[in-house]
Amino acid sequence: MTCPNTLRTGRPLSQLQHPREAIRQFTPNWFAATMGTGVLALALAQLPLQIPGLHLLAEGLWLFTIVLFVVFSAAYAARWVMFFDEARRIFGHSTVSMFFGTIPMGLATIINGFLLFGVPRWGEGVVQLAELLWWLDVALSLACGVLIPYMMFTRQEHRIDQMTAVWLLPVVAAEVAAASGGLLAPHLVDAHSQLVMLVTSYVLWAFSLPVAFSILTILLLRMALHKLPHESMAASSWLALGPIGTGALGMLLLGVDAPAIFAANGMAGVGEIAEGLGLVAGITLWGFGLWWMLTALLITLRYLRDGIPFNLGWWGFTFPLGVYALTTLKLASTLNLTFFAVFGSLLVLALALMWLLVGKRTLQGAYRGELFVSPCIAGLAK
Repeated sequence: MTCPNTLRTGRPLSQLQHPREAIRQFTPNWFAATMGTGVLALALAQLPLQIPGLHLLAEGLWLFTIVLFVVFSAAYAARWVMFFDEARRIFGHSTVSMFFGTIPMGLATIINGFLLFGVPRWGEGVVQLAELLWWLDVALSLACGVLIPYMMFTRQEHRIDQMTAVWLLPVVAAEVAAASGGLLAPHLVDAHSQLVMLVTSYVLWAFSLPVAFSILTILLLRMALHKLPHESMAASSWLALGPIGTGALGMLLLGVDAPAIFAANGMAGVGEIAEGLGLVAGITLWGFGLWWMLTALLITLRYLRDGIPFNLGWWGFTFPLGVYALTTLKLASTLNLTFFAVFGSLLVLALALMWLLVGKRTLQGAYRGELFVSPCIAGLAK
């Protein structure tokens, strides 16, 4: 069963007349907030600046991300239990179904936080929990990366003039899991387990990036032929920065791990090659990301002339900027170049300001009930 694409009005499609309605109208779009909050926590903790209390603030944001993820997971699970027939309509929706990818990507920021915040606070014992969650994240990412495109091919209706960068969300999740694997692998005790995670992460990277770049190619053609999407999808112009930044970060992190892990498994030569390829690929993709970031900035300024209606899609301004900032800071520490350190810090500052803006608007919209909107059931009688 398909349902019309009614997401693009930018106004609430339903009124929250009863607390149960928040469950009935809950969609995966909310998990984008966990992505934006989680990546801000990771970015603040890796700033080269020594600011008192900054690391503690970052850890607090990470804990807040966990709370959000648990609450959103419970709410969405409740929707499937209480309103199953309406919940399953999402698979036929050409836009909202793409946001399934935000679930594993939000989880990935939590996993990374266990390594950055959890290990120093609670010890190496949390690595086992992180490893378990990572394999769950891998399973979710693979499912999103295959099943959602399959739904696009078989059940949904799409037109090139209505295409936006949200097509990227389900396929990029595997790439985010790959970057997380690059962080987690060195923490594993067993050399063979490290190799398994490293190789799996390379597979996840390849599972995602070529498909994402194929979508980007189509997106460039779509914008050249049909111009910009509706203003309610303005934030989607930044989503393309996500796979580019994550692809660069993944190669950098995996390249750092490769020499020691491959050498421990009798393949030292392969590790040295992987380290060099990771650095070159990271720099190259960073350059592509710079082009897209500047282009997205110009597009956003054009949208601002006519006004951009607020919706949960505004969280799309945060995570792509966050992963690009993390990539920039990683290049700064790897190459020891001041430019990347300064530029990365400025990107984190911009990310923090955008998070404050979007977070405030989200709280206001949630309180008024305007953001609890499921486009697939918007036309159904309550």
